Amino acid sequence: MKGNLNISSYRLPVLLVALSLLAACSSTRYVPEGKYLLNDVDIKVDHRSINKEELKGQVRQKENLKILGFFKFHLALYNLSSKKKDNNWFKRIGEAPVLYQDFQTVRSKEQLGIYLKNKGFYDGIITDTVIQHARKPKVNLVFNVKAGEPYRIRKYEYQIEDEKLVPLIMADTARQLVGINDIFDIDRLNEERNRLSALLRNHGYYRFSTDYISCLADSSLNTKQVDLTVVVADADQAGLSDSVVAHKKYVVRNYRVNPDYVPPQLAEANNRAMPDTIFEPPYTFIFREKLKYKPELFENLNRIKDSTEYSLRNVEKTYRSLNQLQQFKVVNLNFNVVDSLGNDSIGVLDCNFQLTPLSRQGFSVDVEGTNSSGNLGMAGNLNYQHRNLLRGAEIFNVTLKGAIERQQALVSESRLNFNTREFGLEGSLTLPKFFSPLDDRRLFSFQVPQTSFTLGYNYQRRPDYTRTITNFRFGYNWKSKAFRTHFLNLIDFNYVNLYEFNPEFINSIEDLYIKSSFTDHLIMAMNYTLVDNTQSVSRKDNYHYFKWSFEAAGNLLSAYAKLVGKQEAVEMDSITNRESHFYKIFNTRFAQYLKTDLEYRYGYTINKYNSIVGRAFAGVGLPYGNFDVLPFEKKYFTGGANGIRAWQVRTLGPGSYKAPENVYPNQSGDIKLEANLEYRYRLVGRVEGAFFLDAGNIWAINNKDNRPGALFQFDNFYKQVAIGTGTGLRFDFTYFIFRLDLGMKLRDPALPQGKRFIIGNYPITGDHLNLSFAIGYPF
Repeated sequence: MKGNLNISSYRLPVLLVALSLLAACSSTRYVPEGKYLLNDVDIKVDHRSINKEELKGQVRQKENLKILGFFKFHLALYNLSSKKKDNNWFKRIGEAPVLYQDFQTVRSKEQLGIYLKNKGFYDGIITDTVIQHARKPKVNLVFNVKAGEPYRIRKYEYQIEDEKLVPLIMADTARQLVGINDIFDIDRLNEERNRLSALLRNHGYYRFSTDYISCLADSSLNTKQVDLTVVVADADQAGLSDSVVAHKKYVVRNYRVNPDYVPPQLAEANNRAMPDTIFEPPYTFIFREKLKYKPELFENLNRIKDSTEYSLRNVEKTYRSLNQLQQFKVVNLNFNVVDSLGNDSIGVLDCNFQLTPLSRQGFSVDVEGTNSSGNLGMAGNLNYQHRNLLRGAEIFNVTLKGAIERQQALVSESRLNFNTREFGLEGSLTLPKFFSPLDDRRLFSFQVPQTSFTLGYNYQRRPDYTRTITNFRFGYNWKSKAFRTHFLNLIDFNYVNLYEFNPEFINSIEDLYIKSSFTDHLIMAMNYTLVDNTQSVSRKDNYHYFKWSFEAAGNLLSAYAKLVGKQEAVEMDSITNRESHFYKIFNTRFAQYLKTDLEYRYGYTINKYNSIVGRAFAGVGLPYGNFDVLPFEKKYFTGGANGIRAWQVRTLGPGSYKAPENVYPNQSGDIKLEANLEYRYRLVGRVEGAFFLDAGNIWAINNKDNRPGALFQFDNFYKQVAIGTGTGLRFDFTYFIFRLDLGMKLRDPALPQGKRFIIGNYPITGDHLNLSFAIGYPF
């Protein structure tokens, strides 16, 4: 969606930036007499194996925050404040100058020295240089780190006092994190201690911990070499016995499951009834009044019993599966040692499932901003949820949705108003198991999968046409790692009915290939999506996001139609005036295509106020068989708030095609390539700024597309890449982020070859700018 540029709306931010630049000229305004502003801190290190970013983390004093790596915007705001007022607004939103302090430099050198030794550099030399500005009271601080040669491990051996542990530890040495000729890195050794401890706890040694593992290093060779001995002590922690006390393996005997657990002090305060029990060996179920869950639910989710002996890995699997149920606000698994039943080599444990439930039923109302294909709107949802519909932790959801959006529509209508209405009803049922005759235990080792059924109906009244969509999905989702999620829909059925076309809209679409996609159709698809996402909500850190999707539609229906000898329909398309031969199911033509997408994002956190995010996307859809065009909702488009932001949504491409003036903006294609780079920085309070660079386009894959320049060609597509840049603001309102981006075209593939770059060839006008409004980040 494109907004009207209103210069007055930009006066405040422009004024702030201008004043900030002026204030930056007097960055030492609040530096007291005899003190110095810490202008810059730098570290120089002479060894490539040392992480410079980790070194910077050891420095105790850092310069004021920077935007774009050089502009101290927050210090500039602080310098705009009045010296007469202590609680000035600019002081609150800005950052006071960081003053150079000698003792902090000494502390930094000490910390850098400790870090070097932990990384195996025991002969490192750290010097500091303070460079004073010639005319102003500010200094640059430089740490010069001469790490020297690291100590390396010459010999690596084990000293295992409990002989029973020897075969287990030695059989797993291929996964050892430290070895001969490696740098003697203390942090790496601690990771190895944790690995060994987890290995033993996964093989029955419930009471084993890293406290039993120590590392003895002999560096007396004077050759920068270390002989390392990893000591695995016996079980006599107190050291009261001269004999070796063997570590004990444990087995789990019984499970006590309390799905209505309340801490004893709260239970007494609420005068709760005395609990009843159901005993189904080896399970005991504890409940009050009525057991709200079927016993087999917990028996199926319990992965602890998958191994004969105690296994920490299986405990973690059980914990994850219980949390995945979305039934309990507190999940606690603990073990009691049954001393009376154990012996010298085998111990016995009882496991307690203490589960504090959430409310079983609830209603909620959501009001949200929407950004559908770049068009801004509002939506309201009335949601009902039942968390335990059939006493098996099944989650039943019903959502009633209403929405309005503002869309640019007809050739004769240049204004934007809320001209789109949408109403929908959707119900879903999620089962906490793999609903299939296959054995899910071997297929899903990390976490129990979920099976979902979804049925929905949606009515959309647009200014150019009306459509209804009936959909049904049956599929699974599961995790194979903490950051890897799989989605598999065996049935993804959509019936799309279009009617009440506006004649002006249809006549504005000159290309018959595009017109063909605006017909009733049925989609029976199977699709799979893999998502790798290491982004954490709780902390700001570097992350990557990878998504691969594959979808195949119409193949089963085509095989069925041919198998039963179904007669092809022959119709004259009222829109395209072409004769078509195709099969019908439920008296409707079905789509047939293959489609796949790849998307990769990488987020790099510079510091808590600055980050860079990059994104690359590639997608292709191949129609064939029963329907020689992709359905319009499966086509690719770009431009708008979530694409190449210098163009309005659906106004770019395909290829070098330029749509006639004053026609419906509906450029779409079968191939999409797009790349984005965005630098984000915190301004003031909840306001964040951004600079971005976008590039890409869409193309047609079918020779029947008669739009000039639309077809993808390997020897020409790179000449048709559009490039845009711009800046934006993000307003964080906690529950959602409102985004405003101003994009400017740099390279337009619709212009004549040789003159596709805007700057240097054309004066910058409003046609080269696009203002986008959206909810949430673009990626």
